[in-house]
Amino acid sequence: MRTKTTTLSLLLASAALLGGCASNQPAVQQGYYANQSDAASYGTVDAIKVVAVNNSNSGAGAVAGGVVGALLGNQVGSGSGRTAATVAGAVGGAVVGNNIESQRKAQTRQQYQISVRMDNGDYRIINQDMLDDLRVGNRVRLIDGRVYRY
Repeated sequence: MRTKTTTLSLLLASAALLGGCASNQPAVQQGYYANQSDAASYGTVDAIKVVAVNNSNSGAGAVAGGVVGALLGNQVGSGSGRTAATVAGAVGGAVVGNNIESQRKAQTRQQYQISVRMDNGDYRIINQDMLDDLRVGNRVRLIDGRVYRY
């Protein structure tokens, strides 16, 4: 009987000791962000490189050339001749406009490739035209696909 009382006493004592170690306060996340998405928009510049980017061919040259060609062709002749000149001007203008845009596409422009280590652990690479006084190691915020100094 004495062993049962001793065992029971030891169990109660150990339960009291372990219960004293437990905390009934909820775990609080440390940090200065209102929510997790804020952590995804702040980071530190890891690297900056200058890269060459080809211009894109949007088709705007063909459209603009076609409109200008049609306007010029419409000034020539009268009746069905005017209609034919308008169509020929539109087609010729579209071809010329497309060629001009294609030549422009062959030219490259420089952009800055900014590598950012985000506060939530992600790694992002953003291309933008201007640096705006950014340096490696700067704290930055990513807003709408652009990097701003924070």
